[in-house]
Amino acid sequence: MFAAPVQVEQTTHARLIVSAHLSAGLRVTLRYRSDDPLAVRMLFPAEYAVDGAADAQVVSTEPEIEWVFARQLLAEGLDVPSGEGDVHLRPVAGLRTLVELRSPDGVALLRFERAGLRRFLWSSYLAVPAGQELAGLDYDRALADLLA
Repeated sequence: MFAAPVQVEQTTHARLIVSAHLSAGLRVTLRYRSDDPLAVRMLFPAEYAVDGAADAQVVSTEPEIEWVFARQLLAEGLDVPSGEGDVHLRPVAGLRTLVELRSPDGVALLRFERAGLRRFLWSSYLAVPAGQELAGLDYDRALADLLA
């Protein structure tokens, strides 16, 4: 892995889109670690979870919810619709980006200001330049971690 692990963290605001006429603001923590160079993390406060009814809220016992996905997906999704599986990103009018998170419990649609996501991405590139993610990888250790 890289000699001294570096962590990039940025708090940004997003809008959780509940319906065509209803959204809620929330703070999201974006995190990148040089010792896990292919991934980015989005952490959301888990104070409330919507169970499908617009007015029903369930208090969560978890302090935060973490989604992990490829840094390359974030980079691509800022400019063109991207993603397969659980995470999809797409740029929308007004310099915003939509992030769609899918789970067995439902779908969450979040709207971010693109500039904040781009700023975070560039900060992650300062920690580990694009294309250099595997340059410092200890393949034996990575395999051992994978099989553990």
